Amino acid sequence: MSKQPNNRVTVRNKTSYRDYYTLRNLNAVRTGSIIFLILNVILRVLYYVFPESLTRAQNYPEFNYTNWLYLAVTPIFLIGSYVLIYLYGKQKKADLVMGVFVFLFAFFIIFCGMFSSFIASADPRNALTLYLTALSIISVVFVFETIETLLLIVFTEVVFTYMLYYTAAEPMEMVYNQIISITLLFCFYFISRYFYTYKSIYFVQLADIRDKNIAIEKGNAFKNEILGMVAHDLRNPIGAIETISMMMEMDESLDKDTRENIDMIKASCIKARGIIADLLDAASNENINIIDTRRTEMNHFLKRIINEWKVQKNAKNSLVFIGSKNQVFAEINAEKFQRVMDNLISNALKFSRENGKIDIYLSEKDNQAIVEVRDYGVGIAPDMLPHIFERFSKARRPGVHGEQSTGLGLSISKQIIENHKGTIEVMSEERKGSTFTIRLPLVD
Repeated sequence: MSKQPNNRVTVRNKTSYRDYYTLRNLNAVRTGSIIFLILNVILRVLYYVFPESLTRAQNYPEFNYTNWLYLAVTPIFLIGSYVLIYLYGKQKKADLVMGVFVFLFAFFIIFCGMFSSFIASADPRNALTLYLTALSIISVVFVFETIETLLLIVFTEVVFTYMLYYTAAEPMEMVYNQIISITLLFCFYFISRYFYTYKSIYFVQLADIRDKNIAIEKGNAFKNEILGMVAHDLRNPIGAIETISMMMEMDESLDKDTRENIDMIKASCIKARGIIADLLDAASNENINIIDTRRTEMNHFLKRIINEWKVQKNAKNSLVFIGSKNQVFAEINAEKFQRVMDNLISNALKFSRENGKIDIYLSEKDNQAIVEVRDYGVGIAPDMLPHIFERFSKARRPGVHGEQSTGLGLSISKQIIENHKGTIEVMSEERKGSTFTIRLPLVD
């Protein structure tokens, strides 16, 4: 059976959860104070604009008095919220003062809704909208512990009972009103607890994601450290083997079989260095979206790479470069872009028959520099094409001469091209070859 995720706030993260929701409660107090203050300012303006109409309204003196009261008290909560948010930012944790402050604001809003209902009618059953609205807002927006919610309910019921007694309503009316108030407070409790649970689950999930991200970052750091050690430990012996084989090659008395063995050693060293480079690039290119680039003339740049392949890498296939008639400039990182071209040319050679032809084209269109690497080899099966640029791709396969692949080269190439703000795509047909197309933004 699979292990179910733990969505409960444990003792370990209960303090963190309190800090989390206290800050959000303070932000809610700030936002609520601004909205409530604006509403009362608008109401005060209306009193001045339409004095005759409003002064004739029922219970105008009471509404006028409470409006001034709200205008006086609300700025205190607004200023207090800014101060406490600032203090929270300095100490990075909640304290008792912040909790009491949020509690008092919640009670203030409920009181305002309750008192307005009494002003509208001595019988609150006929004007429950404001009381119900206040309870609903507090239960949904704010997060309180169970004890805080119960205290809020008790204070609210005590004040409601006092107001009801003050109105000197009939006994039966008082009973009806009490039943309505208790019903609303029960609903308030259950809604408040529901949103507490909902938000706690959300917090636990966020905490789990954060912990997993930290673990992933540590794993990546460890992986990069291991790859660095591999590169350091393997490059030197591989370089020594390659040097010795080159020194042995200088001996003119070697027979044909020995020279072939030496060539095999050199080829194996080159392949090993390529695998190490792929692994290091896979690690070093992660999360690197900004690279150093330089304005480069692409005709000259690509010619140099192809000449290196012809001279230094002993490419037996025919490499043909068809450049642009005009100079083509692009912003590239020469080292990384050469890595891309080496990967594409290497792949083209790997899947082409001996003495086959490899064409490299450079052109410009729609304000883009377009580089194409085309081979006429075995091509790529249609079911492999969607996976060709995936890391450790399942589309990797041996070359026509048995050359092995790490499945990293094209993934690295795609990442490098995207970091150049360009694109790379492939078109292929089995037994007819493949064409890789790179598009880069042109520069003047």
